[in-house]
Amino acid sequence: MTGSLVYTLAILGGTGNLGPGLALRWANAGYKVLIGSRKTKKAQRVAAELNEILGGDSIEGMENRRAAESADVCVLTVKAAAHQAAIESLKGALEGKILVDTTARVDFPDPKPPKPPSAARMAQDALGSEVRLVAAFQTIPASALRENLDSPLHMDVLVCSDDLPAAQEVIKLIEGAGLNAYYAGGLDNSIILEGLVALLVSANQHYDSKTGSLQVSGIAK
Repeated sequence: MTGSLVYTLAILGGTGNLGPGLALRWANAGYKVLIGSRKTKKAQRVAAELNEILGGDSIEGMENRRAAESADVCVLTVKAAAHQAAIESLKGALEGKILVDTTARVDFPDPKPPKPPSAARMAQDALGSEVRLVAAFQTIPASALRENLDSPLHMDVLVCSDDLPAAQEVIKLIEGAGLNAYYAGGLDNSIILEGLVALLVSANQHYDSKTGSLQVSGIAK
């Protein structure tokens, strides 16, 4: 898979489940990737592990705020319980940038759709209109991202944002990572993305799976 070095991407809170998989796929596609964490050494350790997998040095680890300030596009991949604190810590570091919020506030042992507003809407309200908020990746199983890095994944990402040009840029990045992506309306629609996670978790639990995802049919792109 080939990509472009147009963007430097920062994955904030990128040492958990979702972040490393996204970092691998984007770095493999040719992007410069920054792994962010509250602790610099942890970010550096994870970046080194990912670079070893890829056999390169295109992933760098650093503290979250520094990563945000150094990147063109940021992706927030923290756990739901850390979402508010992470947003507060990033105030002033994201003006003019796209922030992709992947948060789904779903209790995995007892999955139920959360009440509005969505996590992404709360992030937009807290950060202000100068930050270009996009919601995406809620329904993508983290473990699948690490597999077959040179091949497309047959999974679709629904993208919500009030800023259509920002959503379109994120869709390009998602496709660069080997997934399909579709614009699915404004930011308030992202509460439905969080609800879909509850459905997928329930289905995965019932069928003893960890890789259930979504695919869109009937829309020509």
